[in-house]
Amino acid sequence: MTNRTAKISRKTAETSIELALNLDGSGRNSIHTGVGFLDHMLVLFAKHALVDLDVHAVGDLQVDSHHTTEDVGICLGQAFRECLGDKHGIRRYGHMVLPMEETLVTSAVDFSGRTFVVFNAPMPSPKIGEFDSELVEDFWQSFAANTVCNLHVLLHYGRNTHHIAEGIFKATARAIRIASEIDPRQSGVPSSKGVL
Repeated sequence: MTNRTAKISRKTAETSIELALNLDGSGRNSIHTGVGFLDHMLVLFAKHALVDLDVHAVGDLQVDSHHTTEDVGICLGQAFRECLGDKHGIRRYGHMVLPMEETLVTSAVDFSGRTFVVFNAPMPSPKIGEFDSELVEDFWQSFAANTVCNLHVLLHYGRNTHHIAEGIFKATARAIRIASEIDPRQSGVPSSKGVL
C-alpha cells in the first residue's frame, strides 16, 4: 500500500495554516487553532477517523472564528484529496448512525470525485460557548468542496447543541474512516467508469 500522507500549507490575509495528515494512523493528534471548540472537534475527528492529524492555525480571531474554521476545513479537505490519490482500492462509501446521549446523527460519504452536500442538522442554539454553531456546517461544506466528495448529514433528533455538533463530527469521522479504508476485495477504482 502506498504511503497515504499529506502536508498542506495555506496562507492568506486572514489565516495561516499548517496541516499534516496520515490517513492510516492511530488517532494521534496535535491541534492548535486558537478556537477551543474547533480544537475539541478536530481531536474527536482524529480519534474516530483513526487518522494522525496535526493542525497549527493562526487566524484573525479578533474578527471571529469564521475564517479559521472555514480555512481549516479547506486544508483538511485538500489533505484527504491528496491522500486518496486515484482512490485505487478504497471502499469509497461509508456511513454511520451515531448516538450522542439524547442526540442521533447519520452521516454518509461518497468519495465520488463530485461535490454535493446535504446538511440537514438545525442547531437549537446559535452559540456553543463562544463558537458560532453555524460554523459546523461551514466547516463540512469547505471539507467536502476540497475533498470533492458527497456528504450527507442528518440530525434525527437532539436537544443539546454541543452534543449535536459532537455527534456530527464523530459520525462523519466514522463514515470517512470506512469510506477511505482499503478493501482487500477491491481491485482498481470502485466505479464502473474506472475513474473517480
